[in-house]
Amino acid sequence: MPYLSYSEFKELAPHIELVETEFEKLLPKASDVLDNVTSHFYARYDIEKDNSWRVKQFKKALCAQIEYFNEVGSTTSEGINSTPRSFTAGRTTVTNDSRYKTSGENETKSLISDDVFIYLEGTGLLFRGVSVW
Repeated sequence: MPYLSYSEFKELAPHIELVETEFEKLLPKASDVLDNVTSHFYARYDIEKDNSWRVKQFKKALCAQIEYFNEVGSTTSEGINSTPRSFTAGRTTVTNDSRYKTSGENETKSLISDDVFIYLEGTGLLFRGVSVW
């Protein structure tokens, strides 16, 4: 069962212009990313029975991740980070900044939107402790 319907998406993020077919294409990967960030919390617990505030924050984070994928134009690390160094059209050349820091270390964009953490902070979904059984 998907975490978010298109109608919920439009209600929670009316500023994001995205057609339903594009939403349906981005939702599975965005859900997988949030499952990873939240240690698969809603794979183990019923989202319908959880605290409504935490569920709303999770769904807002999911909207932010969908928006991020839509804006960067990819859902994979390779796709997000494979922009060309430069390109030329006629007499115009556009050069992107180097993806390498001065130390030579590769500088990459994250697969996870930074905005996701704005919504999930304080929900307990980012907890990384170890359970005691």
